[in-house]
Amino acid sequence: MTTLRSAYRTFFGDGDNLYRLFSPYRICPLGAHVDHQHGLVTGFAFDSGIEFLFSATDSGKVEMASLSFEGLMTFNVRRPVDERQGNWGDYLRGAVWALQQDFRLTEGVRGIVRGSMPIGGLSSSAALLCGFVMALDRVNGLGLSRRQIIDYASRAERGYVGLNNGILDQACVVLCEADKLLYLDTRTGEHRLIPFGGDNPRPLPFRLGIFFSGVTRKLTGTDYNLRVSECKTAAWILQAYEGDRLRELEDTRLRDVGEAVFEKHRDRMPARFARRAKHFYSECDRVTEGVRAWEAGDIGRFGQLVFGSCESSMYNYECGSPELIELYRIMKETEGIYGGRFSGAGFKGACIALVDPSREDEIRQTVTERYLAKYPQYRDTFEIYFCNPSGGVSFL
Repeated sequence: MTTLRSAYRTFFGDGDNLYRLFSPYRICPLGAHVDHQHGLVTGFAFDSGIEFLFSATDSGKVEMASLSFEGLMTFNVRRPVDERQGNWGDYLRGAVWALQQDFRLTEGVRGIVRGSMPIGGLSSSAALLCGFVMALDRVNGLGLSRRQIIDYASRAERGYVGLNNGILDQACVVLCEADKLLYLDTRTGEHRLIPFGGDNPRPLPFRLGIFFSGVTRKLTGTDYNLRVSECKTAAWILQAYEGDRLRELEDTRLRDVGEAVFEKHRDRMPARFARRAKHFYSECDRVTEGVRAWEAGDIGRFGQLVFGSCESSMYNYECGSPELIELYRIMKETEGIYGGRFSGAGFKGACIALVDPSREDEIRQTVTERYLAKYPQYRDTFEIYFCNPSGGVSFL
């Protein structure tokens, strides 16, 4: 906190009525790459993320600095938002752009943000967006509900930043509670927060392992949006084979098509689109089975399903850099890791795992030695963290 206060003082001088806010990073153990098709997902927020220290400006001016990225971002919430500028401020401008669709904003925000981990695979963009939407809500007195925070942050990422994702990331950042698994139907928005063991809750037998490959990436510069289009095209093909009335591709999702229809026509489909559909249906099945294992307190079965999710991500969804694939294979062969997979879009970034807390030291040593033996060029950027599930974005 001293660092944020001193940074605020350096940039803006002494401030009155300062607000503190913490917006966590998130992981998705099961439900990878299906939220944009209105699928079923699970998630945890965890005790690392983005800290905000800010105050209101009665001029409407936004002045935001970051201890993680370069540049002081300045603009005014009372004016139309400029086009994207290709820097971290696009997420701030996107939040304002989304809220301006429904509100007349008058108060700006002056402050400092700091991320506690490297960027890549943990949805730092959702943490930044949800946190800034909450900051704007606070200084403007909008009275947003948690669901509205999710919706405006998601609208900003799709409509302004240009990433065609679903609501998984924002929902985890906003809705999660410590020691519970978030289960979310991204079509209906219905969710459950499930204690480990279900009706017979018990302490979590794992911690979260975060393994940064050392390679950073930006989702809007990867094949993320292409995969979204491929999934929609797969749904369109299936509907055409079935003789259904077709809608615009933008409004088509694999969730609109039953799995039985896919099984009926899968052999006729172009192979690429059949693989995308296979991932969607099998992943939603893994979520359903994973929730049953979680409620039964079976961490071994839950972890194996997480490994299965990564296998499908590699071979059916076809994402994963060579570095992430190597990390995944190492994790799968390391004692004390119950399950793991790529995190985020899985094009570079990080892998996540559920790990036995009593074996963290040997896990760190084994994974580090094996990974850097294959990729010594990442010796200075490869990192491992162990974290705990946490609650969602909140004022401190």
